[in-house]
Parts: sequence; structure tokens; C-alpha cells
Amino acid sequence: MAGILTGKTAFITGASGGLGEHFARLLSRHGAAVALTARREERIRALADELNAGGGRAVALPLDVADAASIGPSLDRAIAELGGLDILVNNAGVGGEGLALDLSIEEFDRTFDVNVRGTYFAAREAARRMIASGVEGRILNIASIASHTVLPGLSAYCGSKAAVAMLTRSLAREWARRGIAVNALCPGYIETDINASWWPTEGGQKQLKGFPRRRLMDASELDEAVLMLVGPGASAITGSVITVDDGQSLPGGG
Repeated sequence: MAGILTGKTAFITGASGGLGEHFARLLSRHGAAVALTARREERIRALADELNAGGGRAVALPLDVADAASIGPSLDRAIAELGGLDILVNNAGVGGEGLALDLSIEEFDRTFDVNVRGTYFAAREAARRMIASGVEGRILNIASIASHTVLPGLSAYCGSKAAVAMLTRSLAREWARRGIAVNALCPGYIETDINASWWPTEGGQKQLKGFPRRRLMDASELDEAVLMLVGPGASAITGSVITVDDGQSLPGGG
């Protein structure tokens, strides 16, 4: 499978850490030029330097997807610097933690601004450019098991990821004859900067024991699914919402 993305250009949102950073390295390793976008500019610049030093092609572009008007210009800059646009990985997201009775209006809006509006408008602006250039585009929306599983204390997050799953299917149907495959990936719990402090706690350990395999996933366990959905393997896959979660969303607990 090495080199399956050679000649392709990918635009990755939320690339400054966690899964976005992992996906950037993965796609670069398999031949894609990558535009790294996030709010934390110093992080994406360091990652771009690393990938370029290793023989890849990468550019760092500061972007907050909650500012929908800034997405199109960022895509245009990526196209100008890297020569095209074949793949969008819609990874940027926020947690939206909080019980419904306590969550502020501002935090709810922020969750939907990033997770839903950001995903929607990044997909739309990428699709416009893919259609104009005539490429067989790939749009991969990173959803979550929260799109179909209740995660206590995360009602806003769950609602936003359920929206991402349905947007994926709706956009796939709308663009099915335009050469663009739109799919979503629903990962289970993986340790990232956002949740690393939770797992050693008593509550975190209790949650781990409730997983069928009593462990967290590793980001690398998403690699095969991601490469399939952004590469030639998705030629007949569109509108799919694929769960890769080590069985974490299976009912019954541990």
C-alpha cells in the first residue's frame, strides 16, 4: 500500500495534534502532499518542517474552521502552494464537555461551530474546488462513536457528531455524480492531549474496565480505514459511516 497517494494533495484540518497530526504523517508517508491547518500555528509549522525534512511536501496554514469565511481562502492558498486538491480530512473538533443543565450557551455554540459548521463548510468549499478541477475527490469527515452511542456528560458533543454522520450521507448523495466520495470515520477512544489526564483517574480507570477489551485504541489502528477512504479503495464507497472502535460501543460493558 506504500505510495498509494503519490501525486495527491490533502488538506487536513485540526492538524496541530492528536489524530490530525497522526493523519498528516500517515498521508505524507504514503506519498501525499499535505496542507496542515489548525489554530496553533507553531505546532503545524514544526510538523511541516519535520515532514519536509523527511522528504515529504507540506505547508502550514493557520485556520480556525469556526470562521467559515476563512476556509475558502485557506484552500486556495493550499492549492496555489501544493498544486491541487484531491483529499480533505475534516478532523478539527472540540469536546463540548458538560452536563446539559450546566453547559453554557457559548460552549454549546462553540461545539457546533467547530464540529458541524466547520465540517460542513470545509466540505462544501473543498467540493467546489474539486468539481471545478475535475478530480476524483475524497472527503473524509472524522466523526466519533458519539455519533451513535450515548457518552454521558457529552450531549452537545454527541449531537454534533451525529450531525456530522448525517451530513456525510447527505453530501455523498448530493455529489455522487460529481466524482467525489464523502465518507465518515467513527473512532473509539484514543489517548490524545485532550483526554490524557482523564484515564489515570478513578473515573477513567472505571471507564476503561467497561470496554470489552479493557484498553484504549492506538491511533495507528485507524490507518487502514483512513487510507482506504482517502485513496483509490474508495472508488465505490461513498456515504458510508464506518466505526473503528475496538468494540467500545458494543452494549453490555466489560
